[in-house]
Amino acid sequence: MTYPSFIRNFCIIAHIDHGKSTLADRFIQKTGVVSDREFMNQMLDSMDIERERGITIKSQAVTMPYTAKDGQTYTLNLVDTPGHVDFTYEVSRAISSCEGALLLIDATQGIEAQTLSNLFLAMEHDLTIIPVINKVDLPSADIPGTREQIERDLGLDGDLAIPISAKTGLGVEDLLEAIVQQIPAPKDTNDLPLQANIFDSHYDPYRGVIIHVRIFQGKLRVGQTIRLMHSNAEYKVEQVGRFQLKLVETGELTAGEVGYLIAGIKSISDVRVGDTITDKVNPCPAPLPGFKIVKPVVFSSIYPVATEQFEELAEAMDKLKLNDASLIFEKDSSTALGVGFRCGFLGLLHLEVTQERIEREFDLNIVLTSPSVSYRLTDKKGEVFMLDNPAHFPDPSQIEKAEEPVIKAQIITPKEYVGSIMTLCMGKRGIQENMQYLDTKRVEMYFIMPLSEILFDFYDKLKSVSRGYASFDYVEAGFQETNLVKLDILLNGEKVDALSQLVHKDSAYDRAREICERLRHEIPKHQFKIPIQGAIGNTIIARETISALRKDVTAKCYGGDITRKKKLLEKQKEGKKRMKMVGNVELPQSAFLAVLKTGENKND
Repeated sequence: MTYPSFIRNFCIIAHIDHGKSTLADRFIQKTGVVSDREFMNQMLDSMDIERERGITIKSQAVTMPYTAKDGQTYTLNLVDTPGHVDFTYEVSRAISSCEGALLLIDATQGIEAQTLSNLFLAMEHDLTIIPVINKVDLPSADIPGTREQIERDLGLDGDLAIPISAKTGLGVEDLLEAIVQQIPAPKDTNDLPLQANIFDSHYDPYRGVIIHVRIFQGKLRVGQTIRLMHSNAEYKVEQVGRFQLKLVETGELTAGEVGYLIAGIKSISDVRVGDTITDKVNPCPAPLPGFKIVKPVVFSSIYPVATEQFEELAEAMDKLKLNDASLIFEKDSSTALGVGFRCGFLGLLHLEVTQERIEREFDLNIVLTSPSVSYRLTDKKGEVFMLDNPAHFPDPSQIEKAEEPVIKAQIITPKEYVGSIMTLCMGKRGIQENMQYLDTKRVEMYFIMPLSEILFDFYDKLKSVSRGYASFDYVEAGFQETNLVKLDILLNGEKVDALSQLVHKDSAYDRAREICERLRHEIPKHQFKIPIQGAIGNTIIARETISALRKDVTAKCYGGDITRKKKLLEKQKEGKKRMKMVGNVELPQSAFLAVLKTGENKND
């Protein structure tokens, strides 16, 4: 048993690319969790996608033994957190399991948008915050300037910020000491009834669901019968232990500890992240506060390329849901693509990551429809309903009012890019709400913008116009009235429901023209001409044509009168007309993906 006074539970929070995963690597090395021979970069980023993109998607936990300068050995429980705006829910779950947080700030870039939002998240949970200045080994590091920003922008004592280089290991020993000295120990509540928080889980094909827990009070032992308070499911505990990169069995977890439990749980739906675990015989009086079901903001449908793989996709979605609490889905069907799932995501990056995980981890080929947000419609009878699927868009004559979700966007940028960022945001129907100079070099801007406008290429364009220096964060800000239309895409005169989109009327023409042009490059030539049309109702607003694949029917015609060749060409023309009537256009998977990606150069 580890006494609570020798336990420290903390997380690392920061803006994307400020060095969280690198600092976690140094901690793992310094505390000897792995030998130098076994070490590799991004130890806590277990997914290939995380390594390739250089981002953290899943929050991970690791228990590290650390012998401090006072001679005592402490148990440090680190939960690594994501930094991208799409994964704020992961950050909040990690924070709820800790007593302290390291607020990591890049000395070369200073405080950015998500540094602020993550700090407020930590303050809401009443965490002890240790400011840390990273990347001090770089020539462009501005340590005094960063200390000033910490005092002015965050309201923390800049002089107490610990300068480190996570890459070289400089200052990491001092930081480990600060964790022991400044972060409070958990309360000693071993005598109270069991109360544990589920902050994550993953699926093992042999052991079932492996639950990641933080024990707030009481003890968790092998053989104990537990109850999950929100789902009311009961299980007998088979194994408990700690995370030391691998699962290390301990037989018991006590108050203040972070670890895992296995109870032969095969029903994935029983386990919900944020749920409270208690003892069946001696339950705690109430579940832990803060449990909520996350609201998705982006919707898209996922279909298997081969319709017979639907059952495999259903199983994959269930397993992914277990490991990704923010993924929401329900059964859906399309005349073009068959049966699939309508899914809710936290953002476009979340959508891309989910798609890649399904394809890699479950070896399935899938097709995604164009992302959409959830609109609020009021019909002529005064009834209000939510709509996120273009296929369910009612007759426009029945709609009294359409409203779209809006966000309050916070952008922090060097002052020289203010003009180009204003142009970008206003081009996306943004309204500037506020602008202030944080110092002589940096400007903070606030815009009210429709969420649908930032779905596709806003983030990429923002990075492009600011040369990568602008940082972006947003919060939901309710609904505003909009002029909503349904854009249909027709191939050879037939509507393809999977390519339909809900768009603002002013941008419908540009969007239709872009989709038609993209499809012209993606759809292979057939034996007949294929018209690609964008339409609003019965009005065609854009058109591209794929020319026919011409077979030289006159190749075998040697000599003779010209009328012989004309006769053959006329016969071919008649055949092509007939083919056009019965011809079925084959859509490759890349055609659906092309509609998702906008603003890139297209070449014939």
